[in-house]
Parts: sequence; structure tokens; C-alpha cells
Amino acid sequence: MTLQTVILAAGMGSRLGRSLPKPLTELSDGRTIMGQQHDNIRAAFGRNARITTVVGYRAETIVDAFPHVEYVYNERYDQTNTSKSLLRALKATGKGGVLWMNGDVVFDPRVLGRAIELIERDQSFVTVNTAKVSDEEVKYTVDAEGYIKELSKTVKGGIGEAVGINYISSRDKRALIAQLGRVDDQDYFERGLELAIVENGLLLEPLDISDLYAVEVDFAEDLERANQFV
Repeated sequence: MTLQTVILAAGMGSRLGRSLPKPLTELSDGRTIMGQQHDNIRAAFGRNARITTVVGYRAETIVDAFPHVEYVYNERYDQTNTSKSLLRALKATGKGGVLWMNGDVVFDPRVLGRAIELIERDQSFVTVNTAKVSDEEVKYTVDAEGYIKELSKTVKGGIGEAVGINYISSRDKRALIAQLGRVDDQDYFERGLELAIVENGLLLEPLDISDLYAVEVDFAEDLERANQFV
């Protein structure tokens, strides 16, 4: 399978307190967060999987570390959020479906293996963890058919958390691009997905990976937890 993947890595990641972009944070096994992501992508989809990385803050350090992938530059990385980084990436990736992930997620290689069936069906999805629901994380609810209904940090009565690894199908891509263009600069990309659900009829499946690890590294304690798995 030749798959287009996107890694969102434009932000400053200041909460972790490092001078380098957060995706270049070294893990206990010697790889960086982004290096682990690249390994997982190649293991699931082969050496020919296309990786496009959205860079901004200290972009040259990421390009130097991973010179053999494609890059999109978000020159407004310090004024915009993930919605605008994803918008730039989707516009640069042609007509096919796209798997994307936040550049600070350390995750079990089996996550992508579990996603293959949905990707082969070209079914849009978000990966979710139903084992915990923290107030500060992106939460979700589902409709009567089991598709995502709400998806944001402000969801009330969320039944789980979004993990930060997602797929938009070829047929849904245009709608998401349009909605990402509408949302505020400081919105997360989940706002574009929510609008596409309401206004475009996007059917977004939750892919449960609660039994696998996926750690979004925002703080030092997150990095410590991620290092327990790798």
C-alpha cells in the first residue's frame, strides 16, 4: 500500500521546556519522537509510504534530521494552530486520502496495523482511547449509528479521548479542506472535522486503541510515561 501520511510538527512545544522542536525530543531507546513515528509508518505501510511534514519553529532542525521526506512550511506557526497546519498539508497532498498525526505522539506500532482495514476501505476515522477522559484532552461523543458526533476539548459527557492519529478519506477531503479554511487561526483541526460532520455529513468512525499505548508528549511527565513503553 502506498499511503500519503502527514506529521504536524510546526509548533514551538514550549510546555516541554526544550529548545528543539518537540518531535526531536529523544526517547529512552535513542530514537526521537518523530523517528519512532517514521519507523511505525514504514512498518505498517512499507518503505514507499509518502511522508509530508508540516514545519515552522526551527524548521531547519527537523529537515536536517529527516532530509528524505517532503515538507510544507507554516510560516505563521507562532500565530496559528493545528487547523492551519493541516490545511496546508492537505492542499499539498493531491486527491487521495491522508493519514495524519500530531508530531508529539509516541504510539504503539500496532495502532497503524489496526487502521489498515479502514484505510483500505477509504473510511475516515479518528483513533480514540476510552480508558480515560481528561478535562484538558480532546473528547468525543457518538451518534446513534456510532459515528463521531462531537469532537473537542469542551465536549461534555465525553466517552473517550482522541489520540491524535486520524485519517480523512479521498471523498471527504475536499469538505475538510473547506472547513479548515473557515475556522479561526487558533482552532485545532478537530473544529474543522466537527463542522464537516454537521454541514457536510462527514461519517467519522472512532477507532478504539484503548488496549495499546499512545502518549501525547506535552510535559516532562508525559515523556517519562512514553519512555516506559518504547
